[in-house]
Amino acid sequence: MSSLPLVFDAPKRGLPPSHLADLSADDRRAAVVALGEKPFRANQLSRHYFARLTVDPADMTDIPAASRERLVAEMMPPLFTVVRAMSCDDGETVKTLLRAHDGTLIESVLMRYPDRATLCISSQAGCGMACPFCATGQGGLTRNLSTAEIVDQVRMGAVAMREGATGAPGRLSNIVFMGMGEPLANYRRVIDAVHRICDPAPDGLGISQRSVTVSTVGLVPAIRKLTEEGLQVRLAVSLHTPDDELRDTLVPVNNRWKVAEVLEAARGYADRTGRRVSIEYALIRDVNDQPWRADLLGKLLRRHLGQFAHVNVIPLNPTPGSKWDASPKPVEREFVRRVNAQGVACTVRDTRGQEIAAACGQLAAEG
Repeated sequence: MSSLPLVFDAPKRGLPPSHLADLSADDRRAAVVALGEKPFRANQLSRHYFARLTVDPADMTDIPAASRERLVAEMMPPLFTVVRAMSCDDGETVKTLLRAHDGTLIESVLMRYPDRATLCISSQAGCGMACPFCATGQGGLTRNLSTAEIVDQVRMGAVAMREGATGAPGRLSNIVFMGMGEPLANYRRVIDAVHRICDPAPDGLGISQRSVTVSTVGLVPAIRKLTEEGLQVRLAVSLHTPDDELRDTLVPVNNRWKVAEVLEAARGYADRTGRRVSIEYALIRDVNDQPWRADLLGKLLRRHLGQFAHVNVIPLNPTPGSKWDASPKPVEREFVRRVNAQGVACTVRDTRGQEIAAACGQLAAEG
């Protein structure tokens, strides 16, 4: 087995000051009391943040003016400033570049569809998984995001939908942890963020767990740990090839946990939750798009996941300087046909945001 320079925790850079969204309901009350206020102020602040989506003290007229500014400053310190927002797809896709308190840059992508509005959020600044076809992975890992930094992307996305950033005003309905970073490498903060995103107000934003997808390149111990959390989020596994020889190169974490181990861990999650697992497969011309790989993928998924497998074929999105590109459409169609012929559901993902480098694998957070 080759040595693998993976980083499962981020370099030591400063996380932002503690924020209301980092804290449990009990901890919020304790923090407010420590500031000399009554415990119920924590509930008021939480309702403003999670239900009304506001961090502006001027909006919090149920809190005395003498306390308002101090409580907001202490309990809701600013987490991000918007550097810029770019749109495409007739305004229905919006990529936002955010700068954190320490200058760290991250990106989130809001996508409006006829039946839903999905926000793709980041869990880390950069990524340490080093997948060679992904711009984020090639940029390396800067640091983990705090729970509140993850949650605040969702609050900001919900505000953007409410204000009509993608057209008519609407409601944010779906969250995918498919932005920058490997979510399960920032495990505890991501799980805490899922609770803040999904718990009903005033403890959270009230988005259904079944409308949240957590992706991973295959950190097997973390998948098993997630299985024990009692959540109903969708698990997505970025597989990209069914054979270990190629996956050792395309997804370097495969040097540690092989394809069969990853799929067995995913099956454990499916058995516990009753939910299908999304198998993400970026289709790369002459690299992983051969008919025999489609056949092998179908056979492996039928054996390990059965009816719990659904393959999302992702036409490779171009990244600067990359030597690879997407498979031709006839090759893509044949790949999908062969996987389906094995009795495994397989569809092609609707690619959004290519023109603004907002699509899968393109996020690089360039200032």
